[in-house]
Amino acid sequence: MLKGVIFDLDGVIVDSHPAHMRAWNKFLLSVGKSVTEAELEFVRDGRKKEDILRHFLGDVDGREIHAYSHKKDVFFNEEVKGVNTVAGIGELLNELKRAGVPAAVASSGSSERVHYILDFVGLRKYLAAVVTGDEVAKGKPDPAIFCKAAEKLRVAPSDSLAFEDSVSGVRAARAAGMKCLGIATPPRARSLVEAGAQDVLVDFVGTSVSQIRQLFLSCGAKAS
Repeated sequence: MLKGVIFDLDGVIVDSHPAHMRAWNKFLLSVGKSVTEAELEFVRDGRKKEDILRHFLGDVDGREIHAYSHKKDVFFNEEVKGVNTVAGIGELLNELKRAGVPAAVASSGSSERVHYILDFVGLRKYLAAVVTGDEVAKGKPDPAIFCKAAEKLRVAPSDSLAFEDSVSGVRAARAAGMKCLGIATPPRARSLVEAGAQDVLVDFVGTSVSQIRQLFLSCGAKAS
């Protein structure tokens, strides 16, 4: 039985990937690192900030990670004003709350940034729990962040449905023992299915709680 729904933030609740990629590109240029658009795609994979920093800059220490993280966030704050929610998410979150199905966010982003965005788009009030990358030792694809979100919702992972838009996120949700639906346009949908997503939606337009429950049950049928 579906008892909780857990959402990633970037690309699932908010269409923030373009802003993130612009911010990361500005940051990397500011430290003398030039990357191609293809190389910058790594940013979309739902990793913790320190993992992204090490991917692009190599073996940076804790002090450097803290300083670089702050600098990158300054660039992101310049871009965030243009961020919009993913179509239909507000209506779905409102319906989930009215139906008594608790919802959570499990995001690899920093606590400060995640809560700022949720407040900025006015959706924090619909969430029973928020788990950020600051609260787990390992980021996605490690399942810890989804396990912690289920724990905060007081539901079993097997009774939870995750929505993800990245390969590492899908793998993390599935490793946690959750059913997982992808959010992606057709060009990216296949990679999410290959990672373990049991179906993929473009957005949440017209998606009701009853449909979510049906999708949860059909995920079980596909997995059996």
